[in-house]
Amino acid sequence: MSSPTSGVVNGGISFWYADDGLPAVREPLAGDASADVAIVGGGYTGLWTAYYLKKASPFLRITVLEQKFCGYGASGRNGGWLYNGIAGRDRYARLHGREAAVRLQRAMNDTVDEVIRVAEAEAIDADLHKGGVLEVACTPAQAERLRAFHEAELAFGEKDRELYGARETAERIRVADAVGSTWTPHGARVHPVKLVKGLAAAVEGLGVTIHESTPVTEIRPRHAVTPYGTVRAPYVLRCTEGFTASLKGQKRTWLPMNSSMIATEPLTGAQWESIGWAGRQTLGDMAHAYMYAQRTADGRIALGGRGVPYRFGSRTDNDGTTQAATVEALREILVRFFPALAGLRIEHAWSGVLGVPRDWCATVTLDRSTGLGWAGGYVGSGVATANLAARTLRDLVQLDSGQGGRTDLTDLPWVGHRVRKWEPEPLRWLGVQGMYAVYREADRRERTSHGTTSSRLARAADRVAGRH
Repeated sequence: MSSPTSGVVNGGISFWYADDGLPAVREPLAGDASADVAIVGGGYTGLWTAYYLKKASPFLRITVLEQKFCGYGASGRNGGWLYNGIAGRDRYARLHGREAAVRLQRAMNDTVDEVIRVAEAEAIDADLHKGGVLEVACTPAQAERLRAFHEAELAFGEKDRELYGARETAERIRVADAVGSTWTPHGARVHPVKLVKGLAAAVEGLGVTIHESTPVTEIRPRHAVTPYGTVRAPYVLRCTEGFTASLKGQKRTWLPMNSSMIATEPLTGAQWESIGWAGRQTLGDMAHAYMYAQRTADGRIALGGRGVPYRFGSRTDNDGTTQAATVEALREILVRFFPALAGLRIEHAWSGVLGVPRDWCATVTLDRSTGLGWAGGYVGSGVATANLAARTLRDLVQLDSGQGGRTDLTDLPWVGHRVRKWEPEPLRWLGVQGMYAVYREADRRERTSHGTTSSRLARAADRVAGRH
């Protein structure tokens, strides 16, 4: 009898591309060029920024430069969670006051609907289903964190969030050992590649120029330098997220954190009946080394977690290839959640990187003295956050160029936030590897001890990492 992981397709960028096909190739840059705005990176942040800028000012000449093809990075590999989480909110509350952080959270809540609105307006069929986000607790310590998390979200203005006990949780998704959950309506399942392909087509339809197979090696004021020529523009916007470290002078700016995923074979009707999930919520948990999952439009479970969290020297993977041990670890999470699916085959595994700043805070910035801007550091919450970041970059460019004034978005607390760089190697490799080893051990202890408080190990790791 074959193993559930035998014959798994490993890498190939992601299951989403295996499902929807690779995009048609766009031409690389053909030589030196000029633009009003040069955008480096053809993922969600870059494409959304081009979309909103062109919509606001159709006369702008906008050029997007992408090293491989649009959606090659996290935008084509993520878990398909379009939700209202944002990295750094608690720190922004401490720095700028609770009301400022509440405004940021409200903007994120609205962003989920904004992405759905644009997808409908541009006829982008991305398998969107707004079933909300269900996050479960499976140990007493997780239950304690769940209640604290739920109360914190309410305090930041999310009045439509709901808290469930074990029975109410099972009525939604039957996760083994789940003792409770919290649900927010501000979340949707999405097919990441269908979204990024549709967005790229919409951007081109507006008249934006996209050059693929065009790696940018250096960004400096009014210049984006590539092997094929230099694009000169008053505004150069860096939208490179987990690939930022490959740019000259950016090695320690954002750490490329690795995240891995598996996709199962399609479940039968009886299997879905056994576990529920009729609401098609995205699913997460309260573990320190947390998981995330969705029920895909074609009836699979796509599930992710950290795997090997970081590669020495801020290196990124080769087309999503994933270690066998990581595939097995993710399958074990699947079976722990849904024991009845123990024999379910894993058909695809892949990995990608996300951008992590040293203080774990997502940011948007435009330096008015140089015309250089950037957005990112989403720490895994980028599917929706990229849209808010792009609209904010649009408003900052319009403000600086005299085409607009200050807006609610330009006054959000993440605008202009600066953070120190990551430590040099080998310190950052040792630190990140050690941090996630501690988180995994903390989760193991909580599952076996049944204690009601979070592991001291995890709290110590949080302080060292700068997450709180």
